[in-house]
Amino acid sequence: MSGLSVSNLFRARLQSLIDRSGLNQAGFARMAEIDRSTLSQLLVPDAIRLPRAETLIAIARACNVSVDWLLGISQREEIGSEIIEAIVKVEPHIRTPIDDRFIGWFREAEGYKVRTVPESFPDFMKTEELIRYEYSGAHIDYPQIDARLAFMRQPDRDLEVCSSMQEINAMALGQGKWHGLPLASRLAQLTHLVNLSEALYPNLRIHLYSQSETYANAFTVFGPKRVALFLGTNYLVLNSVDHIKLFNRRFEELIRVTVVQPNQFSRYVADLITEISS
Repeated sequence: MSGLSVSNLFRARLQSLIDRSGLNQAGFARMAEIDRSTLSQLLVPDAIRLPRAETLIAIARACNVSVDWLLGISQREEIGSEIIEAIVKVEPHIRTPIDDRFIGWFREAEGYKVRTVPESFPDFMKTEELIRYEYSGAHIDYPQIDARLAFMRQPDRDLEVCSSMQEINAMALGQGKWHGLPLASRLAQLTHLVNLSEALYPNLRIHLYSQSETYANAFTVFGPKRVALFLGTNYLVLNSVDHIKLFNRRFEELIRVTVVQPNQFSRYVADLITEISS
């Protein structure tokens, strides 16, 4: 299921709940205790972003349906709000490359495969300069962060990454959120990607998919332990076996539409270096 289809299904199910309630949008927003503007944004056609975790929980509780059903994960909607909390946990995300919570989940999955779909490419593969640029304004203890990122880069890890080719290209070309990042910094980051991917392969396998083929929200599968979906200011943490299987299947779907295979990744990045150096 693509990110776009997940969003379309969520929007359709949300609209069905509004219609079923007999309320207008303002009344439904009051009932669910969410902002009216938030509700309006969620109903915008063709929007591909999913709502924040607390908004999902609020709608599910107000309408006595499951978060799974709202997201299209399940066809069953008849789950009471008391069960919702057992299935889904909302954990706050601190604006930092790696927080204690994420590292804790990573440690708990030690010995298992960790599969991640990052927003751009994994923080543990970024140079300090890139992290400083991306997280400018945030209070970050860089020596501590570097130690945590090094922990994730240990060669015995079994890590699989699916990243967007367009996000890598945007960083290389200084586009989007990377606009203003000096060429020297971008070249250093690309060289770091080449060196790190070659040093850690095959324990680290990086697949690149094209956003013209599919869309993926950011999530990480920590072996058989849990799935964490990144929803901006929060993680939506799912612990059931069915959820873990579902997101592993989603990861496999991304692999099937990969345009750059793991053994091609360093060559692809090296070609980007040549392109922006000329």
